Amino acid sequence: MSQGAVFIVSAPSGAGKTSLLRALIPPDPRLRLSVSHTTRPPRPGEHDGVHYHFVDRERFERMVAEGAFLEHAQVFDNLYGTAESTVRQLRDAGHDVVLEIDWQGARQVRARFPDAIGLFIVPPSVAALRERLGGRGQDSAEIIERRMRDARSELSHYGEYDYLVVNDQFERALEDLRAIVAAERLRRPRQVDAFGAALAAMLAA
Repeated sequence: MSQGAVFIVSAPSGAGKTSLLRALIPPDPRLRLSVSHTTRPPRPGEHDGVHYHFVDRERFERMVAEGAFLEHAQVFDNLYGTAESTVRQLRDAGHDVVLEIDWQGARQVRARFPDAIGLFIVPPSVAALRERLGGRGQDSAEIIERRMRDARSELSHYGEYDYLVVNDQFERALEDLRAIVAAERLRRPRQVDAFGAALAAMLAA
């Protein structure tokens, strides 16, 4: 069985990353979303092991000390991390693994998986980004500007990724993501890994 690929997917807030991944992953039997660990409590409707692995801070910090995480970070008062064992188990089972993380996490993952494929999703324009971040129009101008600053900070790292997907029309962006996954699966090293014996037999015939 050939080893799966690692896809890193990042985006500024408001680009539509989570919605795209929710549409991309379930229909594809070879794709798996890596479930992160977090110290924050579950929200209504969230389930342990499905949305996150919910752990207390003591256990999380113990995992950090043991080097269990590919990447980890603190967001406000909560800790988040991707367990290396989870990613390796999925890859070894032949699944392609999707990591939904920011640019800082992406750098940490590449240090352990140099062949990871980076996808960066962007909104089509500043106006579209501002509209999406504004939500229902209930947030103050100050909050929206803070979100815009955070989004620009994330966006400034697009050059560290292999692919850029512009989420202007949702279905088109989804097809772009599917095309990237398909193209990466057809790269010669992965095809040789999967079908090397058949190729060798044909050459020897």
